[in-house]
This record gives sequence, C-alpha cells and structure tokens, in this order.
Amino acid sequence: MSSFNISQLTRVVNEAILALDNIKTSENLKKFKIKYLSANSQIVKSGKLISTLPADKRAEAGQKVSQFKETILHKYLETAEKIENDILNQRLKNESIDITLPFNRRVLGARHPLSELIDEIEDFFTSIGWSISDGPEIEAEWFNFDALNFTPDHPARAMQDTFYTTQPNLVMRTHTSPVQIRAMLSQGVPIYIAVPGKVFRSDELDATHSPVFHQVEGLAVDTNINLSDLKGILSIFAKKMFGSQAKTRIRPSYFPFTEPSGEIDVWFEAKKGGGGWIEWGGCGMVHPNVLRSVGVNPDKYSGLAFGIGLERTLNLRHSITDMHNLVEGDIRFAKQFIQGGIKGGASA
Repeated sequence: MSSFNISQLTRVVNEAILALDNIKTSENLKKFKIKYLSANSQIVKSGKLISTLPADKRAEAGQKVSQFKETILHKYLETAEKIENDILNQRLKNESIDITLPFNRRVLGARHPLSELIDEIEDFFTSIGWSISDGPEIEAEWFNFDALNFTPDHPARAMQDTFYTTQPNLVMRTHTSPVQIRAMLSQGVPIYIAVPGKVFRSDELDATHSPVFHQVEGLAVDTNINLSDLKGILSIFAKKMFGSQAKTRIRPSYFPFTEPSGEIDVWFEAKKGGGGWIEWGGCGMVHPNVLRSVGVNPDKYSGLAFGIGLERTLNLRHSITDMHNLVEGDIRFAKQFIQGGIKGGASA
C-alpha cells in the first residue's frame, strides 16, 4: 500500500475479524498479532500514510484508522481471553482428582521417638509456667565444670570421661547443666527453666551406653525453694512420663553441684523379676557455691535441680532393651511409635 486507500484498509479489517473467529490456539493468535497489529501491519502503515492526504481529508482518515485499530484490538482481546479460558478449563479437566476415591497413603518417614519425647517434655514444662532454654554443645570448661563446683581434680574432667577439643579449655558438654549457668547469668533470678539437649561422654556404644545421648535438666531458683518442691515437681513429671500411677523416691547420693543430692527412682510393677525401683536420674538442691559463681546470694535464694536421661526415659516407657535401636536410624523402629504404636513398661 503506497498511498492511503480506505477501501483496501476496510478489506484488511474485515479479513482480520474473520480470521479471529477461526483462531483456536495461542500459537495462531501470536501469528495474527504479528500480521495485523505489529508495526509492519497494513493498518499501522496506513496510519503513517495519512500525512500524504490533503489537509481536509486527514482528520476523517485518522478517525477511521483509529476505529479500525480499536475494533481489531477489542476482538483480539476477546479471542485471547476465550483461548486462555479454554486452556485453563482443559487443564482443570485433565488434572482434576476425584477426592472420593480410596487411596493408600505411603508413609515415607517417621519422626524419631526422641524428638517426639522432647516435644512432650517441653509441652509439660511450659504448661506449668517454666521456660525452655538451650545452649552450645561445645562448651567452655568454666561453664561445664568450674561454675558447677567441680574441683580441678574431679574424675569427670579426665580424658577417659570427657571429649576435649583441639582448642584450649573447650569440651563437648558432658551434661546440659552449663545452660543453667548461662541462663542465670543472662536472666538473673528468680528463674524456672527446663533444658533438653544433646550431651557427650567418652563411652563405647553398647546395649546400654552411647557416646552421644540426651538429657533434660530442670532448674528452679527463688526464695524459699526446698526439698518438698523438688519431690513435688519430680512426682508430677514422672506421672506425665509414665502414667498417673507412677511413684518416685529420692535416695541420698553425691553431685558436686547440689547439696543435698539424690538419685530419683521410679517404681515399675513390670520390672523383670517382679515390681521394683529403677533409677531414673539425679537431683538435689543447688549448691551454694554454684549460686555464688553466678552472683546469686545463697542466703537469700535457694534452688532445686534435676537431670533425667531421655534415652533412659524412652527405654523405661517402651521396654526398649538395646541402645542401638535409638541411634541407628532404622525407620522400621521409628514407625512403631507413630500414633503411640509401642506400649509397655520397664523390663530392666
């Protein structure tokens, strides 16, 4: 088109409208856009030729071209929307799922029972108003030993009991008690915290020991804390772990960080050989030297503390007799605990 020709332009527009009526795919719509709406289309070129018309004809021609462009564009957008809706409806049809059909759920994994137990323990302590605390697993000797009233020659510091790092005065924590020191230094007192976590000791892996295991420590420091508070919280905790019939007792023992100190026993009717007491953990009243190490006045404040082995708790609850089951990561073992699959009592 070398000159503006309204008749030829009208034929092009009618041709475009007819073409749009027959377009059913997005690919053909793209081809249409190139042919009729691009910079090289006859409609656009016609608009550029308006300047060749006499001055009194230009306004009418310009208005006509604009109307043609609007007509085609409107029809183009309608067609594009229809094609898009058709594609979407077809996808919905092809990808639809009949939710009434039965299915077999394939369980690909299971949470470790220790993780489930930690969640249960945290829920218990937060329900009675305690906080959950955490700390580093590589710990300074001062937090792990000195602040907890361990003497420099205490056997726990020996290489055969503790993992030392290549950095001076750093150890893999042997208990979660260092978190108690950190919490008292950062939060002050009164304080009520539970500290579940991983600990490390130089033991060989066998049926009853592991070099890596888990503990939960409890610490309460306030005015007028006494042994009856310690016995009370341990009794409630044991019932939460082992059932409403659980009974506990405290036997005298020794720990550097508590005075007086005791061992916590739990009674099990199902114990091998007949009902009896089974050791569950250690406890006591916080030693005055521990309070002094964090700047707390032992004449004003007193505290209780206890430490429970989580593997020990799980073994007692479910009659697990081999520590290998807890550390080898066999999903067949973990699946038994889904929705409370394993039940039982102590067989130790």
